[in-house]
Amino acid sequence: PTTITCLTRGVDLRKERADVLCPADCPLRQFYVFGNVVYASLSSICGAAIHRGVITNAGGIVRVQTLPGQENYSAIYANGIQSQVLTRWASSFSVAGTKSGALEAAGGPLSTARPSRDKRLKKLLEKKVGNKDCKTDIAFLIDGSYNIGQRRFNLQKNFVGKVAVMLGIGTEGPHVGVVQASEHPKTEFYLKNFTVAKDVLFAIKEIGFRGGNSNTGKALKHTAQRFFSLENGVRRGIPKIIVVFIDGWPSDDIEEAGIVAREFGINVFIVSVARPTTEEQGMVQDAGFVDKAVCRNNGFFSYHIPTWFGTTKYVKPLVQKLCSHEQMLCSKTCYNSVNIAFLIDGSSSVGDSNFRLMLEFISNVAKAFEISDTGSKIAAVQFTYDQRMEFSLTDYATKEKVLSAVRGIRYMSGGTATGDAISFTTRNVFGPVKDGPNKNFLVVLTDGQSYDEVRGPAAAARKADITVFSIGIAWAPLDDLKDMASEPRESHNFFTREFTGLEQIVPDVIRGICRDFLNSKQ
Repeated sequence: PTTITCLTRGVDLRKERADVLCPADCPLRQFYVFGNVVYASLSSICGAAIHRGVITNAGGIVRVQTLPGQENYSAIYANGIQSQVLTRWASSFSVAGTKSGALEAAGGPLSTARPSRDKRLKKLLEKKVGNKDCKTDIAFLIDGSYNIGQRRFNLQKNFVGKVAVMLGIGTEGPHVGVVQASEHPKTEFYLKNFTVAKDVLFAIKEIGFRGGNSNTGKALKHTAQRFFSLENGVRRGIPKIIVVFIDGWPSDDIEEAGIVAREFGINVFIVSVARPTTEEQGMVQDAGFVDKAVCRNNGFFSYHIPTWFGTTKYVKPLVQKLCSHEQMLCSKTCYNSVNIAFLIDGSSSVGDSNFRLMLEFISNVAKAFEISDTGSKIAAVQFTYDQRMEFSLTDYATKEKVLSAVRGIRYMSGGTATGDAISFTTRNVFGPVKDGPNKNFLVVLTDGQSYDEVRGPAAAARKADITVFSIGIAWAPLDDLKDMASEPRESHNFFTREFTGLEQIVPDVIRGICRDFLNSKQ
Protein backbone atom coordinates (compact mmCIF):
# COMPACT_ATOMS: atom_id res chain seq x y z
CA PRO A 1 0.00 0.00 0.00
CA THR A 2 0.95 3.63 -0.59
CA THR A 3 1.61 5.54 2.65
CA ILE A 4 -0.46 8.74 2.86
CA THR A 5 -0.99 11.51 5.42
CA CYS A 6 -4.05 12.31 7.50
CA LEU A 7 -4.98 15.11 5.09
CA THR A 8 -4.42 13.34 1.74
CA ARG A 9 -7.59 13.81 -0.33
CA GLY A 10 -9.22 11.58 -2.92
CA VAL A 11 -8.38 14.13 -5.59
CA ASP A 12 -4.67 13.72 -4.73
CA LEU A 13 -4.66 10.10 -5.93
CA ARG A 14 -3.92 9.58 -9.59
CA LYS A 15 -5.03 5.93 -9.79
CA GLU A 16 -8.53 4.62 -10.42
CA ARG A 17 -8.05 2.08 -7.63
CA ALA A 18 -5.38 2.04 -4.93
CA ASP A 19 -4.54 0.55 -1.54
CA VAL A 20 -3.30 3.21 0.87
CA LEU A 21 -1.98 3.11 4.43
CA CYS A 22 -3.49 5.68 6.82
CA PRO A 23 -1.37 6.73 9.82
CA ALA A 24 -2.47 6.36 13.43
CA ASP A 25 -3.77 9.10 15.74
CA CYS A 26 -5.02 11.59 13.15
CA PRO A 27 -6.88 14.42 14.97
CA LEU A 28 -10.56 13.86 14.09
CA ARG A 29 -11.21 17.62 14.05
CA GLN A 30 -8.75 18.01 11.15
CA PHE A 31 -10.78 15.86 8.80
CA TYR A 32 -12.96 17.40 6.12
CA VAL A 33 -15.37 14.82 4.77
CA PHE A 34 -18.19 15.46 2.29
CA GLY A 35 -20.86 12.78 1.82
CA ASN A 36 -21.58 9.29 3.11
CA VAL A 37 -20.66 5.94 1.47
CA VAL A 38 -19.76 7.91 -1.67
CA TYR A 39 -17.47 10.83 -0.80
CA ALA A 40 -16.59 13.94 -2.82
CA SER A 41 -12.96 13.73 -3.95
CA LEU A 42 -11.94 16.80 -1.93
CA SER A 43 -12.60 14.71 1.23
CA SER A 44 -9.77 13.32 3.35
CA ILE A 45 -9.29 9.62 2.49
CA CYS A 46 -8.43 8.62 6.07
CA GLY A 47 -11.29 10.75 7.41
CA ALA A 48 -13.74 9.03 5.03
CA ALA A 49 -12.39 5.60 6.02
CA ILE A 50 -12.92 6.30 9.74
CA HIS A 51 -16.35 7.85 9.02
CA ARG A 52 -17.32 4.71 7.06
CA GLY A 53 -15.99 2.39 9.78
CA VAL A 54 -13.38 0.77 7.51
CA ILE A 55 -10.59 1.67 9.97
CA THR A 56 -10.34 3.25 13.41
CA ASN A 57 -8.12 6.11 14.50
CA ALA A 58 -5.38 3.48 14.96
CA GLY A 59 -4.88 3.68 11.19
CA GLY A 60 -4.70 0.84 8.67
CA ILE A 61 -4.95 -0.16 5.04
CA VAL A 62 -7.81 1.24 2.95
CA ARG A 63 -8.86 0.37 -0.59
CA VAL A 64 -9.88 3.52 -2.49
CA GLN A 65 -12.03 3.33 -5.64
CA THR A 66 -12.40 6.43 -7.83
CA LEU A 67 -16.01 7.16 -8.89
CA PRO A 68 -17.76 9.76 -11.07
CA GLY A 69 -18.93 13.04 -9.57
CA GLN A 70 -22.49 13.43 -8.30
CA GLU A 71 -24.92 15.90 -6.74
CA ASN A 72 -26.17 16.29 -3.17
CA TYR A 73 -23.49 14.66 -1.01
CA SER A 74 -25.22 14.13 2.33
CA ALA A 75 -24.10 15.07 5.86
CA ILE A 76 -23.99 12.20 8.36
CA TYR A 77 -22.43 11.90 11.83
CA ALA A 78 -20.59 8.58 12.24
CA ASN A 79 -17.64 7.26 14.27
CA GLY A 80 -16.77 10.66 15.71
CA ILE A 81 -16.77 12.53 12.39
CA GLN A 82 -19.49 14.86 11.08
CA SER A 83 -19.46 14.75 7.29
CA GLN A 84 -20.66 17.82 5.43
CA VAL A 85 -23.16 18.64 2.70
CA LEU A 86 -21.90 19.47 -0.80
CA THR A 87 -24.22 20.43 -3.65
CA ARG A 88 -22.09 18.80 -6.34
CA TRP A 89 -18.50 17.86 -7.20
CA ALA A 90 -16.69 16.64 -10.30
CA SER A 91 -15.38 13.32 -8.91
CA SER A 92 -15.96 10.97 -5.98
CA PHE A 93 -14.48 7.93 -4.27
CA SER A 94 -15.50 5.05 -2.03
CA VAL A 95 -13.50 3.28 0.67
CA ALA A 96 -13.37 -0.37 1.70
CA GLY A 97 -11.26 -2.70 3.80
CA THR A 98 -8.74 -5.12 2.32
CA LYS A 99 -9.38 -8.84 2.64
CA SER A 100 -5.82 -9.92 3.37
CA GLY A 101 -4.99 -9.84 7.05
CA ALA A 102 -1.50 -9.70 8.54
CA LEU A 103 -1.45 -13.44 9.32
CA GLU A 104 -2.46 -14.42 5.79
CA ALA A 105 0.16 -12.06 4.36
CA ALA A 106 2.82 -13.76 6.44
CA GLY A 107 1.59 -17.19 5.34
CA GLY A 108 1.13 -18.33 8.93
CA PRO A 109 -1.40 -20.95 10.06
CA LEU A 110 -4.65 -19.97 11.77
CA SER A 111 -4.72 -20.89 15.44
CA THR A 112 -7.54 -23.05 16.84
CA ALA A 113 -6.45 -22.62 20.46
CA ARG A 114 -8.78 -21.31 23.17
CA PRO A 115 -8.78 -17.54 23.74
CA SER A 116 -5.56 -16.45 25.38
CA ARG A 117 -5.25 -14.30 28.48
CA ASP A 118 -4.52 -11.34 26.16
CA LYS A 119 -7.80 -11.85 24.32
CA ARG A 120 -9.75 -12.08 27.59
CA LEU A 121 -8.06 -8.90 28.75
CA LYS A 122 -8.96 -7.21 25.45
CA LYS A 123 -12.63 -8.18 25.92
CA LEU A 124 -12.58 -6.78 29.46
CA LEU A 125 -11.06 -3.53 28.20
CA GLU A 126 -13.67 -3.30 25.41
CA LYS A 127 -16.41 -3.80 28.00
CA LYS A 128 -14.94 -1.02 30.15
CA VAL A 129 -14.63 1.31 27.14
CA GLY A 130 -18.21 0.58 26.04
CA ASN A 131 -19.93 0.89 22.68
CA LYS A 132 -17.98 3.65 20.88
CA ASP A 133 -20.50 3.63 18.01
CA CYS A 134 -23.20 4.80 20.42
CA LYS A 135 -21.34 7.59 22.23
CA THR A 136 -24.24 9.62 23.66
CA ASP A 137 -25.27 11.31 26.91
CA ILE A 138 -28.76 10.10 27.88
CA ALA A 139 -31.17 11.15 30.62
CA PHE A 140 -33.96 8.66 31.30
CA LEU A 141 -36.93 10.69 32.60
CA ILE A 142 -39.02 8.01 34.31
CA ASP A 143 -42.65 8.30 35.38
CA GLY A 144 -42.99 8.29 39.19
CA SER A 145 -46.57 9.56 39.40
CA TYR A 146 -49.72 7.97 40.80
CA ASN A 147 -50.69 7.29 37.17
CA ILE A 148 -48.18 4.44 37.00
CA GLY A 149 -48.37 3.10 40.56
CA GLN A 150 -45.76 1.10 42.50
CA ARG A 151 -46.05 -2.19 40.56
CA ARG A 152 -45.77 -0.72 37.06
CA PHE A 153 -43.05 1.64 38.33
CA ASN A 154 -40.89 -1.40 39.13
CA LEU A 155 -41.60 -2.89 35.67
CA GLN A 156 -40.57 0.46 34.16
CA LYS A 157 -37.26 0.31 36.09
CA ASN A 158 -36.62 -3.21 34.76
CA PHE A 159 -37.16 -1.99 31.19
CA VAL A 160 -34.85 1.02 31.64
CA GLY A 161 -32.19 -1.32 33.09
CA LYS A 162 -32.38 -3.60 30.05
CA VAL A 163 -32.06 -0.61 27.71
CA ALA A 164 -29.05 0.67 29.67
CA VAL A 165 -27.26 -2.69 29.42
CA MET A 166 -27.91 -3.11 25.69
CA LEU A 167 -26.65 0.43 24.98
CA GLY A 168 -23.12 -0.66 25.95
CA ILE A 169 -22.33 1.82 28.74
CA GLY A 170 -18.61 2.56 29.16
CA THR A 171 -15.98 5.27 29.46
CA GLU A 172 -15.99 5.84 25.67
CA GLY A 173 -19.57 4.70 25.09
CA PRO A 174 -22.98 5.93 26.27
CA HIS A 175 -23.33 7.58 29.68
CA VAL A 176 -26.73 7.63 31.36
CA GLY A 177 -28.51 9.30 34.25
CA VAL A 178 -32.04 9.13 35.64
CA VAL A 179 -34.56 11.82 36.64
CA GLN A 180 -37.90 10.89 38.22
CA ALA A 181 -40.98 12.91 37.26
CA SER A 182 -43.77 13.25 39.78
CA GLU A 183 -45.10 16.29 41.66
CA HIS A 184 -41.56 17.72 41.62
CA PRO A 185 -38.66 16.36 39.56
CA LYS A 186 -35.82 14.54 41.32
CA THR A 187 -32.45 13.70 39.78
CA GLU A 188 -31.66 10.15 40.90
CA PHE A 189 -28.12 10.08 39.46
CA TYR A 190 -26.05 12.03 36.93
CA LEU A 191 -24.05 11.10 33.83
CA LYS A 192 -20.78 11.33 35.76
CA ASN A 193 -21.79 8.90 38.51
CA PHE A 194 -21.46 5.55 36.72
CA THR A 195 -19.65 4.25 33.63
CA VAL A 196 -20.18 0.52 34.24
CA ALA A 197 -23.47 -1.20 33.35
CA LYS A 198 -23.75 -3.23 36.59
CA ASP A 199 -23.38 -0.06 38.68
CA VAL A 200 -26.11 1.63 36.64
CA LEU A 201 -28.38 -1.40 37.11
CA PHE A 202 -27.87 -1.33 40.88
CA ALA A 203 -28.56 2.45 40.99
CA ILE A 204 -31.80 1.99 39.00
CA LYS A 205 -32.90 -0.85 41.28
CA GLU A 206 -32.44 1.42 44.35
CA ILE A 207 -34.74 4.21 43.01
CA GLY A 208 -37.83 4.63 45.21
CA PHE A 209 -41.34 5.43 43.97
CA ARG A 210 -42.36 9.05 44.76
CA GLY A 211 -46.03 9.34 43.69
CA GLY A 212 -47.90 12.59 43.05
CA ASN A 213 -49.13 14.26 39.86
CA SER A 214 -47.57 13.47 36.52
CA ASN A 215 -45.84 16.85 36.00
CA THR A 216 -43.83 15.65 33.04
CA GLY A 217 -43.51 19.11 31.47
CA LYS A 218 -41.98 20.50 34.66
CA ALA A 219 -39.56 17.56 34.86
CA LEU A 220 -38.60 17.81 31.17
CA LYS A 221 -37.84 21.53 31.48
CA HIS A 222 -35.82 20.89 34.67
CA THR A 223 -33.81 18.15 32.93
CA ALA A 224 -33.14 20.24 29.81
CA GLN A 225 -31.96 23.25 31.83
CA ARG A 226 -30.02 21.63 34.68
CA PHE A 227 -29.06 18.02 33.96
CA PHE A 228 -26.71 18.46 30.97
CA SER A 229 -23.91 20.55 32.45
CA LEU A 230 -20.14 20.03 32.49
CA GLU A 231 -20.12 19.63 36.27
CA ASN A 232 -22.75 16.88 35.96
CA GLY A 233 -20.63 14.97 33.44
CA VAL A 234 -21.88 16.06 30.02
CA ARG A 235 -19.30 15.62 27.24
CA ARG A 236 -18.75 18.16 24.47
CA GLY A 237 -19.57 17.45 20.86
CA ILE A 238 -21.76 14.36 21.25
CA PRO A 239 -25.56 13.99 21.11
CA LYS A 240 -27.64 14.77 24.20
CA ILE A 241 -30.86 12.77 24.60
CA ILE A 242 -33.79 12.75 27.01
CA VAL A 243 -35.97 9.62 26.92
CA VAL A 244 -39.30 10.54 28.54
CA PHE A 245 -41.47 7.67 29.83
CA ILE A 246 -45.15 8.55 30.20
CA ASP A 247 -47.69 6.11 31.62
CA GLY A 248 -51.04 7.53 30.50
CA TRP A 249 -50.72 11.30 30.05
CA PRO A 250 -49.01 14.30 31.68
CA SER A 251 -50.80 16.49 34.23
CA ASP A 252 -49.17 19.70 32.97
CA ASP A 253 -48.20 21.45 29.73
CA ILE A 254 -45.32 19.71 27.96
CA GLU A 255 -45.09 21.82 24.78
CA GLU A 256 -43.05 24.67 26.26
CA ALA A 257 -40.63 22.18 27.84
CA GLY A 258 -40.12 20.56 24.43
CA ILE A 259 -39.24 23.95 22.92
CA VAL A 260 -36.72 24.61 25.72
CA ALA A 261 -35.10 21.20 25.14
CA ARG A 262 -34.74 21.87 21.41
CA GLU A 263 -33.20 25.27 22.11
CA PHE A 264 -30.60 23.52 24.29
CA GLY A 265 -29.79 21.10 21.46
CA ILE A 266 -31.36 18.09 23.19
CA ASN A 267 -33.06 15.25 21.31
CA VAL A 268 -36.31 14.38 23.13
CA PHE A 269 -37.84 10.91 22.72
CA ILE A 270 -41.26 10.07 24.16
CA VAL A 271 -41.96 6.47 25.17
CA SER A 272 -45.70 6.29 25.84
CA VAL A 273 -47.25 3.34 27.62
CA ALA A 274 -50.93 2.60 28.18
CA ARG A 275 -52.46 5.43 26.13
CA PRO A 276 -55.63 7.04 27.52
CA THR A 277 -58.84 5.10 26.87
CA THR A 278 -61.77 6.77 25.11
CA GLU A 279 -63.36 7.49 28.49
CA GLU A 280 -60.11 9.01 29.82
CA GLN A 281 -59.36 11.28 26.85
CA GLY A 282 -61.53 14.06 28.27
CA MET A 283 -59.08 14.29 31.19
CA VAL A 284 -56.06 14.83 28.92
CA GLN A 285 -54.98 18.49 28.82
CA ASP A 286 -53.49 18.22 25.29
CA ALA A 287 -54.18 15.17 23.10
CA GLY A 288 -51.22 16.04 20.86
CA PHE A 289 -48.70 16.18 23.73
CA VAL A 290 -46.32 13.63 22.18
CA ASP A 291 -45.94 15.46 18.87
CA LYS A 292 -45.35 18.78 20.65
CA ALA A 293 -42.63 17.49 22.98
CA VAL A 294 -40.45 15.34 20.72
CA CYS A 295 -37.40 16.64 18.84
CA ARG A 296 -39.17 16.31 15.46
CA ASN A 297 -42.69 15.18 14.67
CA ASN A 298 -41.54 12.63 12.08
CA GLY A 299 -42.34 9.35 13.85
CA PHE A 300 -38.71 8.58 14.75
CA PHE A 301 -38.75 10.24 18.19
CA SER A 302 -42.01 8.72 19.46
CA TYR A 303 -42.22 5.10 20.63
CA HIS A 304 -45.28 3.30 21.94
CA ILE A 305 -45.36 0.27 24.20
CA PRO A 306 -48.86 -1.14 24.77
CA THR A 307 -48.21 -2.42 28.31
CA TRP A 308 -45.42 -2.74 30.88
CA PHE A 309 -45.78 -6.53 30.78
CA GLY A 310 -43.58 -8.43 28.29
CA THR A 311 -41.47 -5.45 27.23
CA THR A 312 -38.23 -7.31 26.35
CA LYS A 313 -38.97 -7.28 22.61
CA TYR A 314 -39.20 -3.46 22.70
CA VAL A 315 -35.68 -2.97 24.11
CA LYS A 316 -33.59 -3.49 20.96
CA PRO A 317 -35.66 -1.22 18.62
CA LEU A 318 -35.42 1.62 21.17
CA VAL A 319 -31.65 1.13 21.58
CA GLN A 320 -31.21 1.23 17.80
CA LYS A 321 -33.00 4.59 17.71
CA LEU A 322 -30.88 6.00 20.53
CA CYS A 323 -27.66 4.96 18.77
CA SER A 324 -28.60 6.45 15.36
CA HIS A 325 -26.44 9.57 15.56
CA GLU A 326 -27.32 10.70 12.05
CA GLN A 327 -31.00 10.92 13.05
CA MET A 328 -30.38 13.21 16.04
CA LEU A 329 -31.78 16.28 14.33
CA CYS A 330 -31.83 18.46 17.44
CA SER A 331 -28.15 18.12 18.34
CA LYS A 332 -26.26 21.40 18.19
CA THR A 333 -23.99 21.31 15.15
CA CYS A 334 -22.62 23.94 12.81
CA TYR A 335 -25.52 23.07 10.49
CA ASN A 336 -28.30 23.95 12.91
CA SER A 337 -26.77 26.47 15.32
CA VAL A 338 -25.50 29.44 13.30
CA ASN A 339 -26.77 32.81 12.09
CA ILE A 340 -25.34 33.76 8.69
CA ALA A 341 -25.82 37.22 7.16
CA PHE A 342 -24.77 37.75 3.55
CA LEU A 343 -23.68 41.30 2.68
CA ILE A 344 -24.07 41.63 -1.11
CA ASP A 345 -22.37 44.22 -3.29
CA GLY A 346 -25.06 45.75 -5.54
CA SER A 347 -22.78 48.34 -7.17
CA SER A 348 -22.98 49.19 -10.88
CA SER A 349 -19.68 47.41 -11.66
CA VAL A 350 -21.26 44.03 -10.81
CA GLY A 351 -23.93 43.88 -13.51
CA ASP A 352 -27.18 41.93 -13.45
CA SER A 353 -25.87 38.57 -14.71
CA ASN A 354 -22.97 38.55 -12.24
CA PHE A 355 -25.35 39.61 -9.45
CA ARG A 356 -27.36 36.45 -10.21
CA LEU A 357 -24.15 34.38 -9.79
CA MET A 358 -23.67 35.92 -6.33
CA LEU A 359 -27.24 34.97 -5.40
CA GLU A 360 -26.58 31.42 -6.62
CA PHE A 361 -23.50 31.29 -4.38
CA ILE A 362 -25.61 32.41 -1.40
CA SER A 363 -28.24 29.75 -2.14
CA ASN A 364 -25.62 27.00 -2.39
CA VAL A 365 -24.14 27.94 0.98
CA ALA A 366 -27.57 28.25 2.61
CA LYS A 367 -28.64 24.81 1.34
CA ALA A 368 -26.04 23.17 3.60
CA PHE A 369 -27.71 24.44 6.79
CA GLU A 370 -30.77 23.28 8.73
CA ILE A 371 -32.89 26.42 8.77
CA SER A 372 -35.77 26.57 11.28
CA ASP A 373 -37.20 28.70 14.07
CA THR A 374 -34.92 26.92 16.57
CA GLY A 375 -32.08 26.10 14.13
CA SER A 376 -29.86 28.07 11.79
CA LYS A 377 -31.04 31.40 10.38
CA ILE A 378 -30.11 33.35 7.25
CA ALA A 379 -30.26 37.09 6.48
CA ALA A 380 -29.32 39.16 3.41
CA VAL A 381 -28.38 42.84 3.04
CA GLN A 382 -27.63 44.50 -0.30
CA PHE A 383 -25.51 47.64 -0.42
CA THR A 384 -24.35 50.40 -2.75
CA TYR A 385 -23.92 53.83 -1.10
CA ASP A 386 -27.10 52.88 0.76
CA GLN A 387 -28.14 49.62 2.42
CA ARG A 388 -31.27 47.58 1.89
CA MET A 389 -32.35 44.85 4.28
CA GLU A 390 -33.53 42.13 1.91
CA PHE A 391 -34.61 39.92 4.80
CA SER A 392 -33.63 39.57 8.47
CA LEU A 393 -32.64 36.49 10.50
CA THR A 394 -36.20 36.13 11.80
CA ASP A 395 -38.15 36.67 8.58
CA TYR A 396 -38.02 33.09 7.23
CA ALA A 397 -38.00 29.88 9.28
CA THR A 398 -37.65 27.29 6.50
CA LYS A 399 -34.97 26.61 3.92
CA GLU A 400 -37.50 26.76 1.08
CA LYS A 401 -38.65 30.25 2.07
CA VAL A 402 -35.07 31.50 2.44
CA LEU A 403 -34.07 30.17 -1.00
CA SER A 404 -37.20 31.72 -2.51
CA ALA A 405 -36.37 35.07 -0.87
CA VAL A 406 -32.81 34.93 -2.23
CA ARG A 407 -34.10 34.30 -5.75
CA GLY A 408 -36.39 37.33 -5.36
CA ILE A 409 -33.62 39.84 -4.53
CA ARG A 410 -33.51 42.64 -7.13
CA TYR A 411 -30.24 44.25 -8.23
CA MET A 412 -29.87 47.85 -6.97
CA SER A 413 -26.87 49.27 -8.93
CA GLY A 414 -24.93 52.26 -7.57
CA GLY A 415 -21.68 53.03 -5.70
CA THR A 416 -19.74 50.99 -3.11
CA ALA A 417 -19.72 51.86 0.62
CA THR A 418 -18.73 48.56 2.24
CA GLY A 419 -17.77 50.02 5.63
CA ASP A 420 -21.18 51.63 6.17
CA ALA A 421 -22.83 48.39 5.08
CA ILE A 422 -20.88 46.34 7.65
CA SER A 423 -21.90 48.78 10.41
CA PHE A 424 -25.54 48.63 9.24
CA THR A 425 -25.50 44.81 9.33
CA THR A 426 -23.82 44.62 12.74
CA ARG A 427 -26.43 46.98 14.17
CA ASN A 428 -29.63 45.91 12.41
CA VAL A 429 -29.13 42.21 11.63
CA PHE A 430 -27.05 40.93 14.55
CA GLY A 431 -28.07 43.52 17.18
CA PRO A 432 -31.52 41.96 17.82
CA VAL A 433 -30.02 38.43 18.29
CA LYS A 434 -26.79 39.28 20.13
CA ASP A 435 -27.87 37.32 23.23
CA GLY A 436 -29.22 34.34 21.25
CA PRO A 437 -27.84 30.77 21.32
CA ASN A 438 -26.51 30.70 17.73
CA LYS A 439 -23.00 31.69 16.64
CA ASN A 440 -22.96 34.70 14.29
CA PHE A 441 -21.25 34.82 10.88
CA LEU A 442 -21.04 37.62 8.31
CA VAL A 443 -20.12 36.79 4.69
CA VAL A 444 -19.17 39.89 2.67
CA LEU A 445 -19.26 39.66 -1.16
CA THR A 446 -17.72 42.56 -3.09
CA ASP A 447 -16.19 43.15 -6.50
CA GLY A 448 -14.31 46.44 -6.00
CA GLN A 449 -12.77 49.19 -3.94
CA SER A 450 -14.90 50.62 -1.16
CA TYR A 451 -15.38 54.40 -1.15
CA ASP A 452 -15.24 54.35 2.63
CA GLU A 453 -12.99 52.77 5.25
CA VAL A 454 -13.66 49.08 6.10
CA ARG A 455 -11.13 48.31 8.85
CA GLY A 456 -12.97 50.07 11.71
CA PRO A 457 -16.48 48.71 10.97
CA ALA A 458 -15.08 45.17 10.50
CA ALA A 459 -13.17 45.40 13.81
CA ALA A 460 -16.41 46.53 15.53
CA ALA A 461 -18.23 43.53 14.03
CA ARG A 462 -15.55 41.13 15.28
CA LYS A 463 -15.68 42.78 18.71
CA ALA A 464 -19.43 42.04 18.73
CA ASP A 465 -18.49 38.33 18.40
CA ILE A 466 -19.32 38.16 14.69
CA THR A 467 -16.97 36.01 12.59
CA VAL A 468 -16.34 37.74 9.25
CA PHE A 469 -15.57 36.00 5.95
CA SER A 470 -14.64 38.31 3.07
CA ILE A 471 -14.99 37.19 -0.55
CA GLY A 472 -13.55 39.35 -3.30
CA ILE A 473 -14.23 39.12 -7.01
CA ALA A 474 -12.52 40.83 -9.99
CA TRP A 475 -11.17 44.22 -8.79
CA ALA A 476 -11.68 43.81 -5.04
CA PRO A 477 -8.45 44.97 -3.27
CA LEU A 478 -6.73 42.19 -1.31
CA ASP A 479 -5.85 44.63 1.49
CA ASP A 480 -9.55 45.40 2.03
CA LEU A 481 -10.40 41.70 2.10
CA LYS A 482 -7.75 41.04 4.76
CA ASP A 483 -8.84 44.07 6.80
CA MET A 484 -12.41 42.77 6.90
CA ALA A 485 -11.65 39.09 7.61
CA SER A 486 -11.50 37.47 11.03
CA GLU A 487 -8.32 35.82 12.31
CA PRO A 488 -6.57 33.85 10.97
CA ARG A 489 -6.95 36.14 7.94
CA GLU A 490 -5.67 33.61 5.38
CA SER A 491 -8.55 31.18 6.11
CA HIS A 492 -11.26 33.87 6.31
CA ASN A 493 -10.77 35.71 3.02
CA PHE A 494 -11.16 34.36 -0.52
CA PHE A 495 -10.60 35.80 -3.96
CA THR A 496 -11.69 34.78 -7.45
CA ARG A 497 -10.92 36.62 -10.68
CA GLU A 498 -14.28 35.68 -12.25
CA PHE A 499 -17.80 35.52 -10.78
CA THR A 500 -18.08 31.95 -12.09
CA GLY A 501 -15.30 31.04 -9.62
CA LEU A 502 -17.66 31.60 -6.67
CA GLU A 503 -18.98 28.06 -7.08
CA GLN A 504 -15.57 26.63 -6.13
CA ILE A 505 -15.51 28.68 -2.92
CA VAL A 506 -18.83 27.27 -1.59
CA PRO A 507 -17.34 24.20 0.21
CA ASP A 508 -14.51 26.32 1.65
CA VAL A 509 -16.98 28.75 3.25
CA ILE A 510 -19.16 25.94 4.64
CA ARG A 511 -16.10 24.16 5.99
CA GLY A 512 -14.80 27.42 7.49
CA ILE A 513 -18.09 28.10 9.28
CA CYS A 514 -18.12 24.57 10.71
CA ARG A 515 -14.47 24.80 11.75
CA ASP A 516 -15.05 28.09 13.59
CA PHE A 517 -18.23 26.74 15.20
CA LEU A 518 -16.36 23.67 16.53
CA ASN A 519 -13.46 25.81 17.75
CA SER A 520 -15.88 28.05 19.65
CA LYS A 521 -17.24 24.99 21.48
CA GLN A 522 -13.85 23.68 22.64
